[in-house]
Amino acid sequence: MHLPFCVRKCPYCSFYSFRASEEEMVLYLDALEVELAIWKDLCGRLPGVNTLYLGGGTPTVLPPRLWERLMSLLDGALDFGPCLEGTVEANPGSLSPDHLHIFKEWRINRLSVGVQSFDDHELSWLARPYDRHQAIEAIERSVSAGFAVSVDLLFGLYGQTLRKWHESVALALALGVSHLSTYQLTLEPGTPWGSSPPEGLPDGYPFYRWVQWYLEKKGFIQYEIASFSLPGKWCCHNLAYWHGGNVLGLGAGAWSYLEGLRFGNVNSYSSYMDSIAKRALPIAFRERLDDEKRAREAAVLALRTCWGISTRNFVRKYGLDYTSKILSLIGNFPEECLVVRKGRVALSKKGRRVANALWADII
Repeated sequence: MHLPFCVRKCPYCSFYSFRASEEEMVLYLDALEVELAIWKDLCGRLPGVNTLYLGGGTPTVLPPRLWERLMSLLDGALDFGPCLEGTVEANPGSLSPDHLHIFKEWRINRLSVGVQSFDDHELSWLARPYDRHQAIEAIERSVSAGFAVSVDLLFGLYGQTLRKWHESVALALALGVSHLSTYQLTLEPGTPWGSSPPEGLPDGYPFYRWVQWYLEKKGFIQYEIASFSLPGKWCCHNLAYWHGGNVLGLGAGAWSYLEGLRFGNVNSYSSYMDSIAKRALPIAFRERLDDEKRAREAAVLALRTCWGISTRNFVRKYGLDYTSKILSLIGNFPEECLVVRKGRVALSKKGRRVANALWADII
């Protein structure tokens, strides 16, 4: 579920978000309730949920009393059954003790905190609306409250050194997080920095290579290209993406995948509200993947993970012809970029560092 509210727009962010009034937030929650009701009618029952991910934007911009309204409508519209994981994305500047209390009392057991850096100079350059102290305090409170906590960190920032990168990563571990997502700063089209890129950005390769080495030493598993966790603490929701599971996206700008059909909602608050007012699904894009494209995408997604491709399972799902074709392409990868064992093929640590170049041939 996409909650597209932010305090302000970061210059590198390409996700749909805006600064909303409380009235706009209330109306948006009303619209989400209608969208859920439409899906219930289509399914003939309450949609079942294995994992729930409430992302943004900055979901914690939503005040606690509106979270109570959101949770109530979700309870009435979804069949949670044995829901394994409920995650909320949060930013340090807006995550309050009241939020933590409400989350703990409901179905949320995991927080993904968009820290990006624990260095005040880097935070200021990124235009993040909080400082190092607030970031540390938010993590400490979340860990103390008993949540599984993930932290997002960025590398390749202006003026960033390996020493500064080490300090941010090491501090996150010292605060007790069980999951880290590390991303290189990307200058996306349509963003201020995409249009006018900052100068002097360092090469991200040594930062990524170093974090692979360091986190392995600390007992973390690189279970996905950008994701590291303690054993068993990986994000179950994200694994649904990498394993080609069905995902229902709700809200403006949300994306879904259902049995080979990919579709995305309108990327605009006003357009979303207009569609919902007509009791119509707010879908702006849809694509039906043919069998070969499904197989190729599934291979790339599986290669994002440490488990890679299970040959037996892949043949069962996509057939021998497509499996053979894809394995033949993978066989052209440099030997040092692959790990092949027990009927599986995956990327080595070196392979993950050059993954985009490797799987371009597959997709």
